[in-house]
Amino acid sequence: MKLRFLNRKDEKRRLRRATAIKGGALAVVYGRRRCGKSRLLQHVVSDHDIYYLADQKESVLQIRDFAVEIDRIVPGFSSASYAGWDVLFSTLNDRLDRLACIHLDEFPYLVQASSELPSQIQKFLDLPGPKRLNIVICGSSQRMMHGLVMDRAAPLYGRAVEIIKVEPLKPGWIRNGLGLHGQDAVDAYSVWGGVPRYWELSALADTQGEAVREHVFERNGVLHNEPMRLLLDDMRSAVQPYSLLYLIGQGCHRLSELAARLGKPATSLQRPLVQLVDLGYVRRDTPFGEDAKKSRKTVYRICDPFLLFYFRFLEPNKSQLEIGRVSPVLSKVRRHLEQHVSIVWEDLARASVPFSGIGGHDWGVARRWWGSGVDGQPMEVDVVAESEDGKALLIGEVKWRAKRSGLRGLQDRFKMVEENLPFVKGRKIVRAVWSKRDWSQREIHVMFPEATLDCLM
Repeated sequence: MKLRFLNRKDEKRRLRRATAIKGGALAVVYGRRRCGKSRLLQHVVSDHDIYYLADQKESVLQIRDFAVEIDRIVPGFSSASYAGWDVLFSTLNDRLDRLACIHLDEFPYLVQASSELPSQIQKFLDLPGPKRLNIVICGSSQRMMHGLVMDRAAPLYGRAVEIIKVEPLKPGWIRNGLGLHGQDAVDAYSVWGGVPRYWELSALADTQGEAVREHVFERNGVLHNEPMRLLLDDMRSAVQPYSLLYLIGQGCHRLSELAARLGKPATSLQRPLVQLVDLGYVRRDTPFGEDAKKSRKTVYRICDPFLLFYFRFLEPNKSQLEIGRVSPVLSKVRRHLEQHVSIVWEDLARASVPFSGIGGHDWGVARRWWGSGVDGQPMEVDVVAESEDGKALLIGEVKWRAKRSGLRGLQDRFKMVEENLPFVKGRKIVRAVWSKRDWSQREIHVMFPEATLDCLM
């Protein structure tokens, strides 16, 4: 099954604008693998453009194959041989009779075979004279694309008119992609996250359980070693980042805990943690209201649902899966899956706040809060946000497994929180609960799965 192309309106608009410039424009598209970068390019390519998907062949073969692709718009172009990419670009520019764009997909593969290519593109772009050629380069290796384009020492630094990072799709789009709604959509998102290719694979099976078995847990599954592939795209060594993801997935969230478990000084872990945060796989959490740079309460959490699922359920059971004991592992997963979904649901609840309009207010970014209350006792609050005008405070509880009979306890909980939060300062308090069940009360705003997903599109 091939998923229909979803969203990406802004990315398409920016890319089309760049490729329509008079000539000599460079655009850059990069991001995590399987998020739809190639599909984006293919939606933008016109009949008068050239799309070329690079692989790991020698440079001379890449140039020849690319010249063959150019034959479609410049007949006979491949009948000549080209000593290098610079000769090919200049010859193509001379022979074009109208504006065209070349789309070089998996650009890092080309650079691996021709390290001079970025400099040659720079030379082509900077040379005076008319140009009828624009260039789009695309790649999955975020590290290499940064080094080729966004590093100050890179030949192409400052040349791009657009730099587009293709991110996983926002959670609400899983409904369009898989035809799911409400609780079922949240359940699916908690496993597959926002990566379109994962959605395509899951749709090949009759049930989510079968999809997990076939594509993730079975040792020949397409996604069985996916995290290692992702890390190898972007890091010289994946051993330490992989170990950090494993430990965070198993509940080690503080730097001191991670260092103790790995037997390494905390300072040696800071760089790989920063890389994981930059790649969007891990986030740094600090309590609401605290400066992230100064807080001593920082914790690290996996923010990608698929990676969280993988390191929570697959990695600890990898030995069992390697000998084919998939069914017992799946049974174990089913017993604990609701707890995993509740963690992702809590992330979705906080992410939805700025777009929710709860209580008629515009809210800032929501965060967790933990610390000592006014009464000196430790407290945790799932969701805290301040209104944009600073006059109101949103306090939220996230419930995935709670029963309707717990309403009285929820009211008592809100009362206790409001009395003991140290930063209420007389502001208006807005209460909210995110739940898959009915908590209808005038004093509490309720956000169900469908409404929450509506906010996240």
